[in-house]
Amino acid sequence: MNTKHRKVILVIILCYTVLILYYMFVAFGRTENVGTGFNFQLLPSDFFRLPSLSDLQHPTLMDAWVFGNIAAFIPYGILIPLLYRTGFLRFMILFILCILVVETVQACSMLGSFDMNDVIQNSLGAAVGFGAFRFGFRTKKVWRNIATTGISAIILLAFIWGIFGIADKAFTKELGPFVALNELKNSGISSSTGTKRDSFQIGGQNVEPQYNAYSTEGENTVTYTYTLGKKELYLYLNFGIPNKEHAYGSLRISADGQEYLSASSKDPSDEPGMSSIYLQGANELVITLEGDERIWDIGIREMRHTWKW
Repeated sequence: MNTKHRKVILVIILCYTVLILYYMFVAFGRTENVGTGFNFQLLPSDFFRLPSLSDLQHPTLMDAWVFGNIAAFIPYGILIPLLYRTGFLRFMILFILCILVVETVQACSMLGSFDMNDVIQNSLGAAVGFGAFRFGFRTKKVWRNIATTGISAIILLAFIWGIFGIADKAFTKELGPFVALNELKNSGISSSTGTKRDSFQIGGQNVEPQYNAYSTEGENTVTYTYTLGKKELYLYLNFGIPNKEHAYGSLRISADGQEYLSASSKDPSDEPGMSSIYLQGANELVITLEGDERIWDIGIREMRHTWKW
């Protein structure tokens, strides 16, 4: 490569860098909305979560942002090795150091935040560009090299997208199907408990339970205990007091000794209540009903990896 070509590439890199810095420090109204404090996110979160093909059909602003964080830095992986001979490891170390400096300046100037997700995504883009350069620039025919490099960049980006999609499925948990509480096999409760689903009225509304219904069954206080198996899950329930004179009731839900929900009422005209409770690693679930309180359609949805389904 002659001196003239090197100068042209250097000018392109400088102009492109100015454009990138503009978007990182000035664009999107950053100068008008300067933060009031430093924002450092040192641990990555959900950086495996790249937009899927279905997401790209109806992309959100966040999907476009993630795609831009990767695609915008592909040119550096192509242009810098063209300008200076360097190996992949050396290039990536220097690139990551530069990105870390830029992210730090963003946070310290309060024109943005230090986000480790951005560092990882930007570095992925540079790595894709470097790989495309190595595949593309193998001949002396300039236009052929450019075309091969462009195609290689697209293929490598698609490959990275696929790898991260697999990683997303492997590391990301999703809500499993709804399981009614009376269907838990390790509950130690009578199999008939909660199966009576007679309709009743609460707050002028007719309630028809779909899965189960629990009450004190004529007693003053009743406690139901279930073993959850130390899983990460959400507990869903509906509760209220049926319409009748002098009605009173209360509800308490706890897990492993920690109380998560407490409700009481003396007014039958109150509308039914709904609640969802996040339980992480809970083993013993205890539900205590007092008076006329009722709960129905109570069940769990477990957070689990898709490969465990």
